[in-house]
Amino acid sequence: MESADTFTLLPLVMDPATKAISANPANAALKNELEALNALHRGLLSVGTPTGTPPPPVPVNPTRSAQIGKLRESGNNEFRKGNHAQAVKLYGLAIDMALGRPHWEPSGLVREEVSGLLSNRAQANMAQQNWAEGAVDAEASVEMKKADNAKGWWRRGKCLVEMGRLEEAETWVRQGLEFGANEPDLVQLKQDIEKRKAGSV
Repeated sequence: MESADTFTLLPLVMDPATKAISANPANAALKNELEALNALHRGLLSVGTPTGTPPPPVPVNPTRSAQIGKLRESGNNEFRKGNHAQAVKLYGLAIDMALGRPHWEPSGLVREEVSGLLSNRAQANMAQQNWAEGAVDAEASVEMKKADNAKGWWRRGKCLVEMGRLEEAETWVRQGLEFGANEPDLVQLKQDIEKRKAGSV
């Protein structure tokens, strides 16, 4: 027995000015698909090539990479001067710019950039004793890059300790050691947590 395919004509509408596609009414799945299509279209318009077609994925846009690098370095300079709130702001701008890379650029590059920037912002938050914000940034950094990210693992563990969440910190650091190949700072933090837990019994 053959299955019958049903064709449904959708009332798609294109905005003459922006060329964005919409449907009315639209279900959630269709709305998500159209948002992705419109985002791709906007990205292609901003490519800057004469034909409007995306360039090859490698090399990446050097202008954006330079801007992200400049924001990161400015954040590092502000951190060194003790202007931690300004460093947080600059790292945030760099993160937004890295996340705004066109869809066709390598996702590995975005993960690498954003992971490092989140880890830096976590440190700047920690310097202001914004432990919750630091913990969130460090965790996001680790989500982007689990291996070879000892700083991200350590920074969230330290924030959890400072917030008094010792059980969670111990579990987190143990996980980090699995990925961090016995990084000295993580080993030391694990020992500090064990001492604190022993002292609180």
